[in-house]
Amino acid sequence: MIYLKNTLLLFVFASLTMTACKNGQNSKNTTPDNSETYTGSASVSQGSATVLTENIFECDRGREAPIGTSTATDGSEWTVPAEVNFTNESFPFASDLFNPCTKVEYTSADEALAALDGTDVIEVDTDGEIITAYIFADNYFEMYINGIEVGKDNVPFTQFNSNIVRFKVNTPFTIAMKLVDWEENSGLGSEANRGQAFHPGDGGIVAVFKNSKDDIIATTNSAWKAQTFYTAPLKDLSCASEEGSLRLSDACSTEDSNDGTSYYALHWKTPSNWESADFDDSDWPNATEFSNNTIGVDNKPAYTNFIDVFDNNEEDAQFIWSTNVILDNEVLVRYTVK
Repeated sequence: MIYLKNTLLLFVFASLTMTACKNGQNSKNTTPDNSETYTGSASVSQGSATVLTENIFECDRGREAPIGTSTATDGSEWTVPAEVNFTNESFPFASDLFNPCTKVEYTSADEALAALDGTDVIEVDTDGEIITAYIFADNYFEMYINGIEVGKDNVPFTQFNSNIVRFKVNTPFTIAMKLVDWEENSGLGSEANRGQAFHPGDGGIVAVFKNSKDDIIATTNSAWKAQTFYTAPLKDLSCASEEGSLRLSDACSTEDSNDGTSYYALHWKTPSNWESADFDDSDWPNATEFSNNTIGVDNKPAYTNFIDVFDNNEEDAQFIWSTNVILDNEVLVRYTVK
């Protein structure tokens, strides 16, 4: 009797232990690791990045702009949302067109230009013509002309601002820009918004370039080249695909969430010399155009104060990005003015 009773107790204990272990495993892994289902060219990371800097810029009513490092499943490390020159003193800041953070809030482009004394002009060619660029970026940009740094955004995240960049150059010249849609949740391409902790924000940039005669010589549109280098957040890696040089995430969910800590991100290495005039971008996709309504600028004076520039009746500049303005967070764009 005693032997049978002990045997029965051992059987029950073993069964309960196996059940508990199984249930414990399921509770810890609510989102299974499906990194093996991804067959694209990117490195894959999962979960939050290690935050290196909590906030690189202070602005009243602005969001924190962290810099972090994500470690991919292949062991590679990635700076998120991007490697930027915001704190690099040798890279010039753009001039303010409208900036709530500095309280410089011009009501017209003419007023903003009148405030400049000429020391802002970056010389690319000594005998060149002065070109003036007007930029509204959601959220951040760094601009190169023929590989020379000519201006970076004054605000990495928010509040929303717009900028002027002036440079002296001969035609033709090549514009190259690094664009970043910043993130509060480092490594997860999202921010707290609309009552949700993980809201994938959108990007977008519009720019107008004028010569010394105040004639528009270039605007952002689908003739520009645009390539993606950081995509997040992805709930399921199987939604991402590639077609030639297109890095696509159109099939991926953009729904908000209160727990995105197990989401994935895709990272691609930026090519060396991408900002130079002789870089071959022929296989890059063309930029995708987005409407003002899609980007949501109708309530932003950093844009609406300068409708005559950005939405010029004869040369209406378009918001551009890669194919996914919500999930693609680091995008490089290029265009040659001839």
